[in-house]
Amino acid sequence: MIGGGDRPTGEPFATRSPVFARNGMAATSQPLATGAAVATLRDGGSAVDAAIAANAVLGLVEPTGCGLGGDLFAIVWDGRERRIHGLDGSGRTPRGLDLATLRGRGIELMPPRGPLTVSVPGCVDGWRALHERFGRRPWGELFAPAIDHARDGFPLSPVIAHEWGRGAEALRGGSGFDAVFLPGGAAPRAGDVFRNPALATTLERIAAGGADAFYRGEIAARLDAFCRDEGCFLRAEDLAAHASRWVDPISTTYRGHEVWELPPAGQGLAALQMLNVLEGFDLGALPRNGVEHLHLVIEAKKLAFADRARHYADPEFAAVPVAELSSKSYAARRRALIDPARASEHPAPGTPGVIDEGDTCYLATADGDGMMVSLIQSNFRGFGSGLVDPELGFGLQSRAELLSLDPGHPNVWAPGKRPFHTIIPAFVTRDGQPWLAFGVMGGDMQPQGHVQVLANLIDFGLGLQEAGDAARVHHHGSPGPKGEPGEPGGGIVALEHGIDEAVAAELATRGHRVVRGGGGFGGYQAIAWDRAASVFAGASESRKDGLALGL
Repeated sequence: MIGGGDRPTGEPFATRSPVFARNGMAATSQPLATGAAVATLRDGGSAVDAAIAANAVLGLVEPTGCGLGGDLFAIVWDGRERRIHGLDGSGRTPRGLDLATLRGRGIELMPPRGPLTVSVPGCVDGWRALHERFGRRPWGELFAPAIDHARDGFPLSPVIAHEWGRGAEALRGGSGFDAVFLPGGAAPRAGDVFRNPALATTLERIAAGGADAFYRGEIAARLDAFCRDEGCFLRAEDLAAHASRWVDPISTTYRGHEVWELPPAGQGLAALQMLNVLEGFDLGALPRNGVEHLHLVIEAKKLAFADRARHYADPEFAAVPVAELSSKSYAARRRALIDPARASEHPAPGTPGVIDEGDTCYLATADGDGMMVSLIQSNFRGFGSGLVDPELGFGLQSRAELLSLDPGHPNVWAPGKRPFHTIIPAFVTRDGQPWLAFGVMGGDMQPQGHVQVLANLIDFGLGLQEAGDAARVHHHGSPGPKGEPGEPGGGIVALEHGIDEAVAAELATRGHRVVRGGGGFGGYQAIAWDRAASVFAGASESRKDGLALGL
């Protein structure tokens, strides 16, 4: 079992006990969402039912990261079929906006927010696809907790309140934002009770009418009219044409573990590439978070992200060499480029971005029948595009920002195209059996976080909770997915304060540009399964407001 051992409460990082249970588990970034998931499991719901109920609550209580206007991805382990499934619930760009129109406006790089960054919200149809295949409870029941909290109000938790205030600084005065998210003209503070009756009504329509109420009914008509008024190209026909797609997860092995991610247009492949490179080094023989360990992680990240910037895109529009990029032979060639004593500048992509403000909601659930869900959902830049219809109570995502306007780039803008995606759920099996559903939130930190958590668990033997609480490194400044260049000097290495000062100094000596703190280190949730004991372990890290809870 991935336990806690002797919890290092007096060490440079403090942790708490993991949660153990036999009949189900939920781990989310907000207590009310975890409560909704566990209540759903207790009522006989599947892990998928619990994930939908939790995600609906998160869209209300954590609009700084997710909501009805965003996209969704999931990996599901089906305990009855004993197999893994992947769901791509991302939306496409509006079909009425093409590259020539964007370039004709003098735009050379997609803006970070605003009407041009909106793509079709995939969240609700992702729920539909998951529920149709794996749901046990009636659809409408799953939204009752979120509806009640939206009407009655809920007190903001501290981390979300902080992010809410940051988002208000950027979006105040925007289209409908103040009316929904700044009651009384100010961002609510920790402990303040926030209500969103418009979102409650929207959720009631979805509960009663299913996904069609969102994509083909009154909500779609309202979004069409709102977008026309705001200069956004999203239309009712774009919503009506949307459908999630089931995909085969991609994988690699890492020291006897099978690590699963979803294929591009997401960046999960980068985590697999990093693991393949690092597998050639004996990390477990190095001091954890020491100079040699962190130097290798940073250099592996640079190599993977060079490929990310050049090759990752919607596979329906570009040939993405997934098999080659994820192969052990390719990793060996890339590994040979690492200088163990010196930081690289910007490695070139192999031949077969900087996204620091993204925020996300990740959750994991599991049920007594052995189903485990790894689910991630996001608006992208916090609240998203800044476009918020007060009659609907939610904002629209800004995911189309991540498309390139370079005609020669595989991730170039095209009508009806899925943008490059930062949000990635992960799953790990051992000997073909489920072991771990986990994720790490936060833009380009996500694959870096996946790799660091897995190294903590597999190479360094940390417990499930402490593996997420342990201090992390965040390298940023690699070339971005829009084709934008990386920062000079090989980017910046941000170290959390739990990493020793002598390590920071030695990294600088090796040529890394080191800074301390600064945020952006992600947010981790995880559920592990101990097959021998038939026990789940759950963890929710201390950087977020959430918790794990079992039954």
